[in-house]
Amino acid sequence: MKMGNHELDYSNIDEYIALFPTDVQATLRRLREVIKGAAPGAEEAIRYGMPTFRLNGNLVHFAAYKTHIGFYPSSSGISAFQKELSKYEVSKGTVRFLIGEPIPYDLIERIVRFRVKENLAKGGK
Repeated sequence: MKMGNHELDYSNIDEYIALFPTDVQATLRRLREVIKGAAPGAEEAIRYGMPTFRLNGNLVHFAAYKTHIGFYPSSSGISAFQKELSKYEVSKGTVRFLIGEPIPYDLIERIVRFRVKENLAKGGK
C-alpha cells in the first residue's frame, strides 16, 4: 500500500490501483472513471507519487491511504464547494473520504468540472 510512501513501485494509474486491496481498488477505479467522465480531455499521469489528471496543468490528484482516500482538487476546488464538503475532513487543498464510507461521486464530478473550467480559463482557451 502507498501509505504516503513516495518511492514509486508503479508508473501509471493501473499499476497504482493494483497495489491495494480489492475493495479499495473498486473505489479507486470508480473515482478514476468519474474524473475521466468530468474531464474527458485530461491526461493521466503520476505526479507527487499520486494518480493525477492534467489539463493546462494539474487538475486533480487522488491517493489511497490506510484509513481514507485523499482527493486533491486544489484550494480553489475546496473553497468553491466548502459547504458541500463540510461533512468531510478538509484542509487547504485536500478532502479525505474514509474507506468504507460512501464516496460522494456526484460532488467529485462537479468539483472536477469546476476545475476543468478554471484550468481552461487559466490557459486562455
